[in-house]
Amino acid sequence: MITTELWKETNIMQSSEDYMQNLKQWLRDTADSPLEEMSDFFAKRLYDYEEHMSIWEKSYHIFAEIIPSECQKILDLGCGTGLELDKIWQRNPNIKITGVDLCANMLDKLHEKHYDKPLTTVCQDYFQYDFGYDKWDAVISFESLHHFLPERKKELYRKICCSLKESGVFILGDYIACCNEEEELLRSVYLEKRKQSDVPDNCYVHFDIPLTLEHEKEVLQSAGFVIGEVLDGEATIIVSRKED
Repeated sequence: MITTELWKETNIMQSSEDYMQNLKQWLRDTADSPLEEMSDFFAKRLYDYEEHMSIWEKSYHIFAEIIPSECQKILDLGCGTGLELDKIWQRNPNIKITGVDLCANMLDKLHEKHYDKPLTTVCQDYFQYDFGYDKWDAVISFESLHHFLPERKKELYRKICCSLKESGVFILGDYIACCNEEEELLRSVYLEKRKQSDVPDNCYVHFDIPLTLEHEKEVLQSAGFVIGEVLDGEATIIVSRKED
């Protein structure tokens, strides 16, 4: 099943009106597709995951370029097989990285690729993982956090803010809704699917519920961040720092 963010990438050049019409049709066409538990979704698609994700090649390069030169320790949330880490380590192979992901198969592949790098992996829900305090030079996440409602994101962003060093930076690369209509439509479909399938609140499923850029920035600011740069590769990249 093609995911919403991959569908979006192939259709984003349309006008907003055409884009929304086609998104609605796509949602109707996939209405009977069941929700999949998050780690199972990615485990089943491990073989061609990196090929699919290659559409964000430009964004991976941007990620690596904007990591502060003095950065020594990075926490990567939803690291997967480490496509953004491939580029970061090309620029600085000595950066110490801790990657957190729910999918053990993804982490195994990450270790296979980067067995010789200063890498620690944690197979855990990053909402539950202890980030520590005043610990990281940078926290990063790429194409992972658009699966969660804003209330959960605010909770996570507060944890990130506390875990960063004074000069630390949070770099978020993600799928951003083009307008309020897209945000509200996907959220309503998501909630209805969870209700119909009687999915427990503590079960993470793979369905995209992105926020608009305005709303994403509002959640970051409410959690204690100051928004710096907003960059467009194929994904939208938001660079934030802790409030003074």
